[in-house]
Amino acid sequence: MVKMLNYSQSGNAIGKVRRSRSVSQRRHHRFLRATVSPIFLITLCLTTTCTTNAQSIPRLISQLPAPALTGVASSGNQISLNGRTLAGTWLQQPGKAGQITTYLSDGGFRQLIGINFLNSSNSARQPIQWFSSVTKPLVLSTKLLGAYRYLDISNFAQTSGWEIRTNGNILVIATPKAQVTNIVQSQEPPEANVNPLQQARILVDLDRATPWQVAQGSAIAKPQTPSPDPDTPTPKPTTPPNRKWTITLDGIADPVLIERYTPQPPAAPAPPTLLPNLLKQLLPVTPTQPIPPALVPEPLIQQVEVVKNQTIISLSVPFGLSPQVSTVDNPNRLIIDIRPDPLEERDITWAPGLRWRQHYVNLGTERFPVIWLEVNPRKFGLTLKPMWASLDGLAGTAPLIQTAQRYLAVAGINGGYFNRNNRLPLGAIRRDGQWLSGPILNRGAIAWNDSGQFYFGRFTLEETLITANDQRLPIQFLNSGYVQSGIARYTPAWGSTYTPLTDNEIILVVQKDQITQQLPGGKVGETAVPIPQDGYLLTLRTNAASVASQLPIGTTLSISSATNPADFNRYPHIIGAGPLLVQNRQIVLDAKSEKFSNAFIAEKAIRSGICTTATGTLMITATHNRVGGYGPNLAEHAQLLQQMGCVDALNLDGGSSTSLYLGGQLLDRSPSTAARVHNGIGIFLKPR
Repeated sequence: MVKMLNYSQSGNAIGKVRRSRSVSQRRHHRFLRATVSPIFLITLCLTTTCTTNAQSIPRLISQLPAPALTGVASSGNQISLNGRTLAGTWLQQPGKAGQITTYLSDGGFRQLIGINFLNSSNSARQPIQWFSSVTKPLVLSTKLLGAYRYLDISNFAQTSGWEIRTNGNILVIATPKAQVTNIVQSQEPPEANVNPLQQARILVDLDRATPWQVAQGSAIAKPQTPSPDPDTPTPKPTTPPNRKWTITLDGIADPVLIERYTPQPPAAPAPPTLLPNLLKQLLPVTPTQPIPPALVPEPLIQQVEVVKNQTIISLSVPFGLSPQVSTVDNPNRLIIDIRPDPLEERDITWAPGLRWRQHYVNLGTERFPVIWLEVNPRKFGLTLKPMWASLDGLAGTAPLIQTAQRYLAVAGINGGYFNRNNRLPLGAIRRDGQWLSGPILNRGAIAWNDSGQFYFGRFTLEETLITANDQRLPIQFLNSGYVQSGIARYTPAWGSTYTPLTDNEIILVVQKDQITQQLPGGKVGETAVPIPQDGYLLTLRTNAASVASQLPIGTTLSISSATNPADFNRYPHIIGAGPLLVQNRQIVLDAKSEKFSNAFIAEKAIRSGICTTATGTLMITATHNRVGGYGPNLAEHAQLLQQMGCVDALNLDGGSSTSLYLGGQLLDRSPSTAARVHNGIGIFLKPR
């Protein structure tokens, strides 16, 4: 049996439980790993309003592949690159004179090949750079189909000497064999008294252009060397650990390079000579202590190895620095700059009404990297919908990249909070006018409709249970993982069954507006109770158990429901998170009133946000660690969004949850560093 946490002690418990992930992420000692799974080509009753009864949720209505795309000769969701099968969507169409045109999704093109996208204001044309000139870039035509933007790579592949064929669902790509001829590291001298972060550059010479990938790994734990003096405690590290990064190239490194960067086994330390403890206090301390290992800088290049015809360069990068990778030709070279400000600025019109931007935003003397999408919700075909991880109810988490692909969203961002232990929602989710989960603690939320109108505020849902003799009882929570004393309600949107979240609950089964059973809940997590499709369950916790006698079997019930403020009820879609940051251009941050803990309020962490501008544009944003430090606290996040032109803005779940998705890729981070999340906000593009 899994022991559940008791949430009834304090309103701040929710902040403490949920924020443990961000604290871990900030301290760099825990990351949940996520993998890019293959695309699920399934028909979902999700991109349009479904006809359902009041208690049901949009369900998977078919597990058959989606209908074939018009004019497409073949398509798939896997790519075999030089013998390695990877996830990536592609399609082929018949061209002129019997030729076949090959299209690759731009996410796969960037991530698997190492293509650099250059700025573009025309969504139909994408300039790229790959071992080529930046001033005279190659421009590829684009095609929007389904949830992806595809690039015509036919001429590019032919010029690069690639061989392309199909094998069922797999696009097989073979690139010419390449050699890594040299790897050189040069240290950039730091500016005196200005930048304590020492930059470096690594040059990788190649005999020809070849695919490459960069990936962020986990924190590198340093072994602790115990003090030779048993009375002296082992000193704790005062700086965050380095982080592992890997650069992988489709090419074979010269054996000399492998030998040059093969780590040597550490020399065995000489056994310490200890003076008798009695004399230790009498003898003077001499400055002959060895340099602590923490003060000895680790080599940047940890190892170079060849695995399955790929050269893998493993780096140990100090906190506050990250690699910025670029390519040049004549000679063909990969340039890896280790910088405190690695973000490359971008402004790309990805689709009509959908713009991808990333820049540094200054706040006083601090510089924050912000990656965001600008959405024109009034542009034909663009809609927003809540989405969540599980197909069978509300319990469950998944990487956002997986959830977005399952929903066939073109873009999206993680949404509200959840309990990561039992994977249950902790805030409002409403879709197409139906409540999936109710709000908690009067926290901030965003509401919207399909006409591009948005509403921001703090709100509560007031449900009242009414008996035939007009007895009225408040329902505290609807389909919520937040557990307090009182009455809670669970509908089929929760799932097929409900398992008690606290000990000794009394469960009332309501079918067709009438109580049909009274059941003892027993111990936490032990007995699952079916939720009727034509009704709901009421759970009576702690003090509310006494009202069971007033609600015998056969009692007829009705429920009144209202939001406060009432404006929220006018909007079919709602995602709750918090705190509310900006309203009517003014910062209105009051995290204490939304029951966030002091630690959460002060924490500096990666942040997700959503806001609207004066022109009605919607922005979904990911703000990462400032140059040389940690991410923004809540006050800084509010100031950043206000400075970016937000009229109304809401803080979403952050830390390792922060994930900004576009067309099969995460824009803001390596997928391996993004945690599993419960829900998000998807952007959908209807076909013309």
